[in-house]
Amino acid sequence: MILKKENFKPDKKIKPFIGILLFLVSIILAAVTIPLGFIYGIFYNLFTKGIKGIGEYCLKIAISIDQLGNVAMQHLINTLWITPLGYKFGNRDETISSALGRNKQLETLTSFGKFIDTILDKLDPNHSLNSIDYYIEPTDQIIDKLAWIHINNYQILSTRSKGRNKYYIPGGKREGEETDHVALLREIKEELNVDLLVKTLDFLGVFEAQADSHKPGTLVRMTCYFAEYTGRLQAASEIEEFVWLNYEDKEQVSEVDKIIFDYLHHEGLLK
Repeated sequence: MILKKENFKPDKKIKPFIGILLFLVSIILAAVTIPLGFIYGIFYNLFTKGIKGIGEYCLKIAISIDQLGNVAMQHLINTLWITPLGYKFGNRDETISSALGRNKQLETLTSFGKFIDTILDKLDPNHSLNSIDYYIEPTDQIIDKLAWIHINNYQILSTRSKGRNKYYIPGGKREGEETDHVALLREIKEELNVDLLVKTLDFLGVFEAQADSHKPGTLVRMTCYFAEYTGRLQAASEIEEFVWLNYEDKEQVSEVDKIIFDYLHHEGLLK
């Protein structure tokens, strides 16, 4: 089971000298402790879980190495594998395969990047797409948002902000260290003047696409919840109006909302 992170904290600012010093110390410690720890880990898992335990242990190490490679090789990979408008490698919380999958979705892989992806697909079909990690901490290229999915008679509630032409599923960004639930309840209260019932919140999924009105390679990650509410729906704050949309209205919404529309339509919830 993968537990979703609900709190995102910004990186602490470190002086360059401290960063170099910590890097050297970590290299020394790794050279001494990793071989010993690895051997012990192999035997520990062998005697406690058998071959399955060794496989799980090795997979965790492989993922960690992949994350290290995403940071250590970011500049080289960004030059060779993706176009200048692609999603950048280098997030310390993400694997190389995950970032590769995001660029495959955005169609920003270079010929060499496509070649690497093809090789991985031969070993593991749809490897990079299946490796996309929606639970990594946001960066400048990932806009973290929450959305309330409310469906009535196979139509989905959507909103249009003042001065905009497109409709958006109601929700918004978290403030500070808000949890998903706190942020979503606040946003919906501000936008539609109703109170979501916390006990009815039901996680739907996480969806990702190119962010509207942002430079190419900037993604919006939408974490979606179903929920019941109390009160009467009213357009408030920056919201000009709220409407009920069908699946055929998909072209009137944002890129990430289109993906959500497709999913809901496939599940028979939106017609």
